[in-house]
Amino acid sequence: MSPRKSAERKSAATAQNTFQFRISEVSKMLGISPSALRQWENAGLTHPSRTRGGYRTFSLEQVNLLKYIQHLRLDKGLNIEAIRHLLGKEGEKPQPPTPKGNPRELVYPIGRKLRQLRKERKITLAEVATATSISPSFLSCLERGQVYASVATLQKLSVFYKTSVLSLFDSGTAPANNKITKLVRPHQRKIMSSEPGIEIELLAFGEVAMETCIFNLAPGTSSGGSYHHEGEEFIYMLSGVCDIWLDEVEHHLLREGDCLYFSSMQTHRWSNPGQVEAKLLWVNTPPTF
Repeated sequence: MSPRKSAERKSAATAQNTFQFRISEVSKMLGISPSALRQWENAGLTHPSRTRGGYRTFSLEQVNLLKYIQHLRLDKGLNIEAIRHLLGKEGEKPQPPTPKGNPRELVYPIGRKLRQLRKERKITLAEVATATSISPSFLSCLERGQVYASVATLQKLSVFYKTSVLSLFDSGTAPANNKITKLVRPHQRKIMSSEPGIEIELLAFGEVAMETCIFNLAPGTSSGGSYHHEGEEFIYMLSGVCDIWLDEVEHHLLREGDCLYFSSMQTHRWSNPGQVEAKLLWVNTPPTF
């Protein structure tokens, strides 16, 4: 390797690690509770830095490691001891997991679209951060496709940019002239996935009044925080279990066969506390995805 290329690579690596994320930000990125992140630290899987005040901070490289650990936990089913053993034997920097293969279209990622929307409005990352309460460093990494975004984060950004979550994926899902597709076969469904373990299947296309999706949530995944918007929502629990919190005071543990109807103006967040995948039929009106 030439000295110039070596210097460029070293400079890029240094720049990458100038971003430092708080544990709350990492928790939202990955849909993992802060207590789980601390557990992984205590088990020796990760080694965050500390500020002078004693707060944990994570570099982008450390976040990528956490993504890999999450992949081993969710997709490979490995326990903490097995992951520690595997990381010790690999002896190299792990790469972020790629989305699982699926015969249907996987819409991923969204960074380029977010950057386009911001540039069109001629606003800075700092201005977006102030309006959405999302840190500038996280927004920067999100635009570069270096981190995942939780559903709550996508909702906040779609509201700010006055668009829908679906449009952020820039997938070309909607048919020409936004004509409604009346019949959608299982293999024709479009899948949105902003982070490992969460897949949202779009069941109807075009200018529909009701947005109908199937949410597939791996164990331990969550919305990454609370969000709200105009409209009404209906959930039918197909399988598994799901925790739903409304306005942080109303709690529902949904089991197979349960239904829940609520106003979208209520702040809501969700998570899968079970040991198996949760599958929910989720209907919004007007469309939010």
